[in-house]
Amino acid sequence: MNLKEIVLDKIIEQGTLPLFFHHDKAESIEILRTLYQAGIRVFEFTNRGPEALAVFETLIAARNLDMPDLYLGIGTIKSVEEAQQFLQIGADFIVSPIVNPLVGSLVHDQHKLWIPGCMTPTEIYTAQQQQAALIKLFPANILGPAFMSSIRDLFKGQKFMPTGGVEIEMENLKAWFKSGVCAVGMGSKLIDPKDTSNLFENTKKALEFVSKAR
Repeated sequence: MNLKEIVLDKIIEQGTLPLFFHHDKAESIEILRTLYQAGIRVFEFTNRGPEALAVFETLIAARNLDMPDLYLGIGTIKSVEEAQQFLQIGADFIVSPIVNPLVGSLVHDQHKLWIPGCMTPTEIYTAQQQQAALIKLFPANILGPAFMSSIRDLFKGQKFMPTGGVEIEMENLKAWFKSGVCAVGMGSKLIDPKDTSNLFENTKKALEFVSKAR
């Protein structure tokens, strides 16, 4: 099994993909370790600031030191140049808010998982033509579970993951999984980089809710 298949299986098994950005290296490592201690084994750091590359490199080093079974991906990747930078320092997978076929081709060439973001059936079809094994429905709070239910039969067999506004709330999670998604992305609803005092408890709760909602 190659890395692409391993990461995809881990995301599905975990049922959620936590994601955040923080400009500070030490704070980011602390958040990552807390997520890991709570049971997270696959995680997305987002490329949303000039410090992202340096912080991500630090996270990779911390992972290699004492969290060897954790898979780290980078999100908010829109260009080939961005993808190349993060792949070179060890990103295990690439997440995008858009469908850029050139990014997909680059990631596939390295046998890693590419997760493009889609909002319309046309974008989903385009992502499928680029062999996207997992597609991010984004923004999830605008699309909603009803959208997923409506397009599911059009794209039978395709794996989907909503991101952006997914609530850590049983009814919301049940609605998403009932609609046909294989996992949910969780950003600010789970991780507030300015206040991590309850992050461990909230992460355990999110994993428990996802497990029960499936």
